[in-house]
Amino acid sequence: MNKYPMTVQGARALEEELAHLTKVVRPKLSQDIGTARELGDLKENAEYHAAREQQGMVEARIRDIEGRLQNAVIIDVTSIAHTGKVIFGTTVEIANVETDESVSYQIVGEDEADIKQGKISVGSPIARALVGKEEGDVVAVKTPNGLVEYEIVEVRHI
Repeated sequence: MNKYPMTVQGARALEEELAHLTKVVRPKLSQDIGTARELGDLKENAEYHAAREQQGMVEARIRDIEGRLQNAVIIDVTSIAHTGKVIFGTTVEIANVETDESVSYQIVGEDEADIKQGKISVGSPIARALVGKEEGDVVAVKTPNGLVEYEIVEVRHI
């Protein structure tokens, strides 16, 4: 199995979801299945079949999270010396060279990416263009509208 990077926050979120699924959702589903079983004939028992289907999905998600955490390399960017270089986990402020509009993104693992929260996957075109560059560098990023140039304004380890 491949190891893949994950931020401390990303790992914490998965651990919290795993705890919720195993300590809250799983016991409730077991209870629901038991209650549905008491209703009689299992062949025509919609509650039973729905609860069993839900249980299958929850167990699959639990296995998925456990696998992701097992194969994660958790990177705490706050413990890495600031050099001005863009690395996994850093928050990067970039400015569009033409329009001077600036935006900040944190470079995170695939599971953590959420553009609405300003988190982009390390595998995304913009992150690939930024990683390894430094404050003051200008990078060209292929976008659906063509090539866009961005200047790296600031790299933060937060």
